[in-house]
Amino acid sequence: MFRFRRPPPRALASPRAGSWFLAVALLAAVVAVLIPPASLAADFTPDQRKAIESIIHDYLTKNPDVLLDALQAAEDKMKGDAKDKAAQALSTRRREIFEDPDTPVAGNPNGDVSLVEFFDYRCPYCKQVEPSLEALLGEDRQLRLVYKEFPVLGPESVTASKAALAARKQGKYDAFHRAMMTIKGQINDTAVYKTAESVGVDVDRLKRDMAAPEIARALKANTELADALDIRGTPGFIVGNEIVPGAIDLASLKQLIATARKK
Repeated sequence: MFRFRRPPPRALASPRAGSWFLAVALLAAVVAVLIPPASLAADFTPDQRKAIESIIHDYLTKNPDVLLDALQAAEDKMKGDAKDKAAQALSTRRREIFEDPDTPVAGNPNGDVSLVEFFDYRCPYCKQVEPSLEALLGEDRQLRLVYKEFPVLGPESVTASKAALAARKQGKYDAFHRAMMTIKGQINDTAVYKTAESVGVDVDRLKRDMAAPEIARALKANTELADALDIRGTPGFIVGNEIVPGAIDLASLKQLIATARKK
């Protein structure tokens, strides 16, 4: 069973089935009146349209909770649909998630549990959780840490992710990644190349490699995968059958890994 660690949806303010259906009917009437199909446009006189609009307006003004209930129900359905979609993607795309040969891996490449992180070098929450990940790698010799570059915070983030993947071609991904995660303040292109140089990367070669089509394909694949998994920001984690959005503390990470290991 796939479990998502998300806050439970807010309970409906007034869960009345009759009100919900009435609100839906009213909303449908609004659409029908305001934007009727061409074949029905002539069915209402101006006075009839005005009367219907007045009835709808008066009812919703006197009973705003009905509309709120309908909107909340629609929001809950959308969240449920997204959750089901993500669970399906986690089931059918496991190889792409955990075993993609073009994705950098830290820790034990043959470990018995994989922890996947979707991250952005400019994300403060990613940097907040980085010490916990480093601690895990130091303590757990059977852990694979799978890095999914997911630059969502602007062009500078894209530059940083391209540089990281290009640095891998020089055997410097781990060193560059760790150095980037220690940068304080804003990250721009100058900071990216300066950091690369500081860990022994040939920057001229790096820039050439960053333009390689496979780099762009890898980032596009990560973006599409994150969308399928309903990971909308950074960081986002996957371990076992769990999708965990947002930063998480070391103790919780250990518990998730322990649970995945048992299964």
